[in-house]
Amino acid sequence: MDIADLGAIWLTLKLATITTLLLVILGTPLAWWLARTRSPFKNYIRTVVALPLVLPPTVIGFYLLLLMGPNGAVGRLTQMSGLDLLPFTFTGLVVASMLYSLPFVIQPLHNAFEAIGERSLEAAATLRASPLDTFVSVVVPLAKPGYLTAFVMGFAHTVGEFGVVLMIGGNIPDRTRVISVQIYDHVDALEYAQAHSLAAIMLVFSFVTLFTLYKFCPSQKVP
Repeated sequence: MDIADLGAIWLTLKLATITTLLLVILGTPLAWWLARTRSPFKNYIRTVVALPLVLPPTVIGFYLLLLMGPNGAVGRLTQMSGLDLLPFTFTGLVVASMLYSLPFVIQPLHNAFEAIGERSLEAAATLRASPLDTFVSVVVPLAKPGYLTAFVMGFAHTVGEFGVVLMIGGNIPDRTRVISVQIYDHVDALEYAQAHSLAAIMLVFSFVTLFTLYKFCPSQKVP
């Protein structure tokens, strides 16, 4: 394993950590809304959230590339703001990874919130707890298995990305070249020993991830 492999591993872990933390923080209000709302738009929002489960990664990456490019809506906005374009940057990878891993975080949280009974919330209300206090003191502790599942699945799914990160990030060493792209490069160069080393790490990581979920959160649904 050379320095390029270690750089790809570090970048992948950094990307997965930032993406998962942002998704859990920003996805919690959305998951709570989906679990509690009776809005007629609920199923439309759920469908949009779940799209990455069925869409090919290259399709998502292609449209994100158009959207973030110089002629896209997001690209024009970033240019007007004096910022760099998002494609082929680490920030662009984070944005793309958040969209691609969205259902792997939202769905476990949504399921955990739905499983919380009304009695717990009503009891908190009778004690004059504010909605925020109720959420922090009652909902979050009861939804801990859902949060664990969301974090582990979001992290693992981001680590295993290929199509989206290749479309948005390209293959820039120490900036956008993650493990999956590094493995592809080794295979393309017929460096099967190096590819095997990284692939074996991914295999062990995936097994440990799923084993952890099945052992500690057996009742949680894995997307």
